Amino acid sequence: MQLAEKHALSEAEYLALEEAAPLRHEYVGGEAYAMSGGTLRHNRITANTLFTLMSNLKGKPCQVFMNDVKLHVARDHAYYYPDVMVTCSEQATAANESQVVSDPVLVVEVLSPSTEATDRREKLAAYRHLPSLQEYALISQDTQQVEIYRRQGDTECAPGSGNAHEPPPEGAKSFSGRPVERLERWLYITYEPGDTVEFAGVGVTLPISDLYAGTDIAT
Repeated sequence: MQLAEKHALSEAEYLALEEAAPLRHEYVGGEAYAMSGGTLRHNRITANTLFTLMSNLKGKPCQVFMNDVKLHVARDHAYYYPDVMVTCSEQATAANESQVVSDPVLVVEVLSPSTEATDRREKLAAYRHLPSLQEYALISQDTQQVEIYRRQGDTECAPGSGNAHEPPPEGAKSFSGRPVERLERWLYITYEPGDTVEFAGVGVTLPISDLYAGTDIAT
């Protein structure tokens, strides 16, 4: 028996199907993946994050969106639905009919058992390809913990060397005369109970407890 070859969706086909779909789907490399629902705690943490960011960014040229707005990662031919994201582009002064953002400065995912592996690996790798992104935050829903990957500029290394290093002194030659590649550096930060969380990319700080207000792990 011959199995029928699976049809890879184009981005245009995905967007057209998603417009009419009763459930949300994320799209990666020609395939669409249905999204599952979340717990009450997950929902409340997401709402707390959204409210805190909106309150602190009121009057600034930024927009805060939650999980009904798509994030397009053009390099990976992917569309995701982050739990919360902030964009501060020139077009962000007023929300419009668009359903897609491509230039966030902050992306936040609230972890859950079904999505944690994807959030930590696939999405981390994809989001780091976004030139605008300054921070990627992962918020635990099981304990008071926030992890942030913060862009720190770039450094240089020889193609294929596998290790980044500080830029060489002026006039220094590259490895074996080969041209150097520019690699971005990301700082990894963990916040725990009692800490003050800093979303430096948007200039917002808050007690970590604010993110967990109204949940059964608030204290």
